[in-house]
Amino acid sequence: MNYEIFQAINQNAGHQPLWDGLMVFFTQFAFPVFALVLLLMWFLGKEKDKYTVVYAAITAVIGLVINFVLGHIFYENRPFVTHHVNLLVQHAKDSSFPSDHATGTFSIALTILWRKHRKIGIGMLLFAICTGISRVYVGNHYPFDVLASIIVSLVVSGLVFALQSVFEPIGRAIITFYNRIPLVPKNEHSISK
Repeated sequence: MNYEIFQAINQNAGHQPLWDGLMVFFTQFAFPVFALVLLLMWFLGKEKDKYTVVYAAITAVIGLVINFVLGHIFYENRPFVTHHVNLLVQHAKDSSFPSDHATGTFSIALTILWRKHRKIGIGMLLFAICTGISRVYVGNHYPFDVLASIIVSLVVSGLVFALQSVFEPIGRAIITFYNRIPLVPKNEHSISK
C-alpha cells in the first residue's frame, strides 16, 4: 500500500512544470523558510516569542535525533533506489524512513501552535503539510516515511510543551545571553514574557 500511494503521487512528477516547480520549492526551501520565520520571531517578537523559538529548536533537534535512531533500526531504501520513479530532486541513498524534512517542519509548526501563536502556527503547519507531500512527489520518500515523521513530531512537540518548566532554564539562559550582547538592537517589548 505504501508503494501504491507513492506511485499515485509521484507518477505526476515531471509532467506539469508549474506543479513540479512548486513541489521542488517546498522540498528545497522548507528549512530556509522555517529558519527565516524563527529568526523574525526572535528579532521582532517579544520575550515569549523568543521562548517559542528556543522550544521549537529543541523540539526539532530531539525529533531529528529520534529520526536518526529510527533510520538505523528500521532502515529502508529510498524509493528511487528500489523502484523506477520520477525523480525531481537528487538525494543521498541513505535511509528513507522517516523524513527529516517532515519531522523538522512539523516539529517547528506544532511547537508554534502549542505556544498559542495561531496565525503563524497554522501557516507553518500548512507549509509543513505541503513539504511532506512534496517529499513524496519529488521521489525522495514514501508516504509512510512522512506519516512516521508526523507522529514523531506530535509526540515530541507535545512532550516539550508539557515539560516547558524543564526546558525554561535553557531558554532563559539563551535569552539572557542574547540580551547582554553589546550593540545588538533589542525589541523594546522584549522585557515582557
